[in-house]
Amino acid sequence: MSDAGALQALLAREAIRDCLYRYCRGIDRCDEAALRAAYWPDATDCHGAWNGSAAGFIDKALARLRQGGRRVHQVSNILIALAGDTAAVESSFIALQATAAQPAHETFLCGRYADRFECRGGEWRIAARTVVYDWIEERERPELAQPDARLFGPRQPTGAMAPADPIYALLAALRG
Repeated sequence: MSDAGALQALLAREAIRDCLYRYCRGIDRCDEAALRAAYWPDATDCHGAWNGSAAGFIDKALARLRQGGRRVHQVSNILIALAGDTAAVESSFIALQATAAQPAHETFLCGRYADRFECRGGEWRIAARTVVYDWIEERERPELAQPDARLFGPRQPTGAMAPADPIYALLAALRG
């Protein structure tokens, strides 16, 4: 591979990783713009009980997530196989979730995103996603039902939905 080809491959891999992280922020912060920017408009998503358009998954997920709760997603072990303007991407995820309806019920999920990425107009996004579940644990955690001020004490600020989360103030300041 030429130096120019190697550089293009590195740039593609970094753009794909950035898209995966954007998806996680979108889900965790209920950031609709970030979620939609992770997928192509015609993308598909097989996400447990949901199997259909990515736009439909986003609509359904945001309706539930905007009701409140806590969640955090992390991705790792990102393997990227490039083939021109397409890539097969496997990334492991760990997710912790508690809903507003059941704030003391914690769901711990581990699995993998099996994604087909496509580069269109120089931009990499998910064209098709299949979520593969490898682990689930559900348990009651009564302390999670406490108000943030009591649960976290002096550990402030706490995470919030977009645009109230501190990351959005930092991004706004960066953009001037």
